[in-house]
Amino acid sequence: MDTAADFSAAEIEAGRRLFAGEWSFRHAAGAVDALPQSGGLEVAFAGRSNVGKSSLINALTGRKALARASSKPGRTQQLIFFAGPGPLVLVDLPGYGYAAAGKTKAAAWAKVVEAYLRQSKALARVYLLIDARHGVRPIDEVILTALEQAAVSHEIVLTKSDELREADLMQSCDRVQLAIQKRPAAFPRVIATSARTGHGMPELRAAIARLLRERGFASSK
Repeated sequence: MDTAADFSAAEIEAGRRLFAGEWSFRHAAGAVDALPQSGGLEVAFAGRSNVGKSSLINALTGRKALARASSKPGRTQQLIFFAGPGPLVLVDLPGYGYAAAGKTKAAAWAKVVEAYLRQSKALARVYLLIDARHGVRPIDEVILTALEQAAVSHEIVLTKSDELREADLMQSCDRVQLAIQKRPAAFPRVIATSARTGHGMPELRAAIARLLRERGFASSK
């Protein structure tokens, strides 16, 4: 699926500039009362454990180790906030679907994430990461429903697109499009990405830059 046509050259450049500055760790919240107040705009990244959230954030910002990527599922056990030179804040949400985390710990994570989704006035969109090789799974459907119930704007981002042939990737995109058609709260666009090759990163940066502009924030120069 070609999303490049969805964005003008000016928007692609705005996205590049937005993420070209220095990015750094800002805050970690493992409890509801530790959630920070923000005067900027936040976009959050959700997805199954090991779907590639940390790698995506690193690729977006051009930093190799901003977010701590790991081959061990369930490493991110808090909401991690990253700040850049402008008003945008990136939020790495704990991965879901990791059975070894235990029901008690998973329930605690879910409580904090739910509170963040419902309470954050700065949250503009959640990007739900889906492994392009597997598509939308039942646990992803649960999260999509939770996002709708929380009235949170959300959009699908496919990860690991480089591990599929082009024809298979197109089929995966089409299946995901069909899966979200019955969910009017979901943004209709699907962006296929690869943190390893950089595929789709200019489009994702442009999408976030457009969101920033639509919300009345100027992106970094």
